[in-house]
Amino acid sequence: MAALIDRLRTRWQAGPLGSLRGELLRWLLLPLILLEILNTVSVYRNAVDAADQAYDRSLLASTRALAERVSVVDGHVVADVPYVALDSFETDTLGRIYYKVTGIKGETVSGYDDLPAVPANVPRSENYPALVRFYHANYNGQPIRIAALLQPVYDDSMRGIALIQVGETLDARRGLTNKILFDTIAWQASLVLVAALLVWFAVRLVLSPLMRLRHEVETRSVSDLSDLDPTLVHKEVRPLVQAMNASMSRIQELIASQRRFIADASHQLRTPLTVLKTQAELAQRELDRGANLREIVMSIANTTDATVHLANRLLMLARIEHSGNHTPEPVALRAMVQQVALEMALSAVNRNIDLSLEGETEAEVAGQALLLHELVSNLVDNALHYTPQGGSVVLRVVRYAEHIVLEVEDSGPGIPEADRDRVFSPFYRAATSMQANPGGSGLGLAIVRDIAALHHATVTLHSGAGGRGLLVRVSFPAAAA
Repeated sequence: MAALIDRLRTRWQAGPLGSLRGELLRWLLLPLILLEILNTVSVYRNAVDAADQAYDRSLLASTRALAERVSVVDGHVVADVPYVALDSFETDTLGRIYYKVTGIKGETVSGYDDLPAVPANVPRSENYPALVRFYHANYNGQPIRIAALLQPVYDDSMRGIALIQVGETLDARRGLTNKILFDTIAWQASLVLVAALLVWFAVRLVLSPLMRLRHEVETRSVSDLSDLDPTLVHKEVRPLVQAMNASMSRIQELIASQRRFIADASHQLRTPLTVLKTQAELAQRELDRGANLREIVMSIANTTDATVHLANRLLMLARIEHSGNHTPEPVALRAMVQQVALEMALSAVNRNIDLSLEGETEAEVAGQALLLHELVSNLVDNALHYTPQGGSVVLRVVRYAEHIVLEVEDSGPGIPEADRDRVFSPFYRAATSMQANPGGSGLGLAIVRDIAALHHATVTLHSGAGGRGLLVRVSFPAAAA
């Protein structure tokens, strides 16, 4: 039944959706009109059958009245029909009536000789306790209805069956059936009109809560994202209102997140920009005195690099928030980790850090290659920055039956367990991290967390081998593989 309704709705709505009120009226009134048409046909047919039955009963009564005047006299069938009766048989106020009496031997006793005979295939009527047949015929260019009654006649000298036929034109029947038809159509049309008015009023009344809801939404200010009251509408529409409220709640969270991000970003950028301005002013004063500017220029370059790095991290965070609608594609995770290791190899060599990759089996995950590259780069870059000279950084890609795991393990100071949940917040840095890398931005793990969440992966922090260092584990679900 549901599939039939969906198919009808699809055919009905070939174009864009229109008025809900108009669609409700169509779906309510058109079936109602169809039912009324069927009911009109049924009522008309029943009324015509009843009229035909009444006229046939009257025709049979005339036939019986004529049959009572048929008798046998001196071995001959005779019909004693007075002149007054003949006049009534020949004409009627609503149409003409014809009759014929046929004797035992088929001779015409009285009436119209050329009145059509009884067809051979006409069955006897079961509605009356008499040997009567009803049939239609044409006589003198007019359609007539004839009742043919078999009447036993006898006397002491003979016995037999006489045939009495009485026919009438259909003028009276047609007049009655036309009147029934017109009365039925007028009555049913009145019912349809009244029903249409009631349906229109009911639809308007039922849709009034939606109109009130629309007015409330239209009159709201741009900044008003508070929940709509679900009790304003019927319970069938409340899930839609609740979904709208949930959507507005997500919009509120997004706006709040963006505001926090802008506030944090402006705060974080203000410090290096202030330092950069101070260094530039110092360089200007030193230049006026003719002093050596090498150290100041190097300081300006380092501050600029740190500011650019911070800005790039902030832009990456903003980009991740708008990457949820991209179609995922298969990404070879081990090959990407190997590529990042090669890109970071020079930095590892300069710091005398052993950078290695473990695991030979390739594993694919579904996602965005650019973001996954950023995730791996952030993890490796963090590990290199917090690992002292002579230390080691190990990269692993392990494939399990239900998930794929990326591990980055370093031999640095690690992160205390009390701070492992907080370090994923933007700009937060643990005390050990600040000591090992004072110039960090506190955005690396926040970026890793957001990219992992976008790929339905989980990020956890653990202690490294022997309780030293930090082990970052990113687990991709099997569904993403």
